[in-house]
Amino acid sequence: MDKIATLTLNLQTAKEELIKRKVLFEMYKKQLEEKKNKIKECLERINVLEKVRLLLQLASEYARKQAKQQLETLVTQALQYIFGSNFSLEIELNTLNNNPSAEFYVVTKDSNKIIKTRPYESRGGGVVDVVSLAVRIALLEIIKPKIPGPLILDEPGKHVSEDYILAFINFLKSITNTFQRQVILITHNTYLMESADISYFVRYSDGKTSINNKL
Repeated sequence: MDKIATLTLNLQTAKEELIKRKVLFEMYKKQLEEKKNKIKECLERINVLEKVRLLLQLASEYARKQAKQQLETLVTQALQYIFGSNFSLEIELNTLNNNPSAEFYVVTKDSNKIIKTRPYESRGGGVVDVVSLAVRIALLEIIKPKIPGPLILDEPGKHVSEDYILAFINFLKSITNTFQRQVILITHNTYLMESADISYFVRYSDGKTSINNKL
């Protein structure tokens, strides 16, 4: 009898243990399914995010190429307007330390020979002045939404030689007509002063500042 009772008790204990293990098994099975579903969702999200990343990368590259093309076109037009058709601007897009970068080069053609230099190395400071001014104007026109208002310049073209100053003046006037922007500038250049619609002469003498208007 004692053996039967013991066996019966052991059997009951085993059944209870089996029930517990079945409950744990079902719980772990459910948790495993939930984890699998979560992993699947994460993988799907990673896939979507990777596609978004590629899309943004392509969009960024396209935007960079578009901006590059517009800058090259506008600055080249400015250079050719002032210095002649042998001048153009080229922009090389690179990646430096995982960051996009751009190098600007002025290209000149002389007797079937192409010379490619950085702006500050080409034909004196006048080219630098024109490239710098044209880039600023181009950026104002490229940026969306467009930034309205006048173009305010401090000593524009101060290194442009007298041989090209008339072309530079005409270029500034073309800006007002092309982009519908008023140009306000500070200059010591007599040619620029005389070409303005309105000029204000500011003089400092004996501790006093005087301003005269010349139409």
